[in-house]
Amino acid sequence: MKKMQIFEPAMCCSTGLCGVGVDTELLRISTVLNSLKKNGVEVDRFNLTNAPMEFVNNKAVNDLLQTKGVEQLPATVLDGEILITGRYPSNEEFAKLLNIPISLLSEKEKDETFTILPKTSGCGCSDGNC
Repeated sequence: MKKMQIFEPAMCCSTGLCGVGVDTELLRISTVLNSLKKNGVEVDRFNLTNAPMEFVNNKAVNDLLQTKGVEQLPATVLDGEILITGRYPSNEEFAKLLNIPISLLSEKEKDETFTILPKTSGCGCSDGNC
């Protein structure tokens, strides 16, 4: 099976879904990755805040950051090769890159009555402690 890794910019928690405002793109990525995991497809996700050594130890990602900067994050790596920078893969790209049916990427929520608040600056944690 192909090995996919996503290297993300610094966030206050591992998913970026903390605080009062939720970024809908981060919510989509978390949903996709949870769906993949439930179907036996593992995608490693590294946040610069929580796993800085993964960025140092991955030569391709380290070179990317040294030459082009953190603005290139998130970066998607497949089998050691950086394929997408500056954004997350679309659902269609996930399916194509991992060679899986797109139906594996969505999960139905039992309760769809929640509201996604607008994105805010910061994570909403007091004193920066999450």
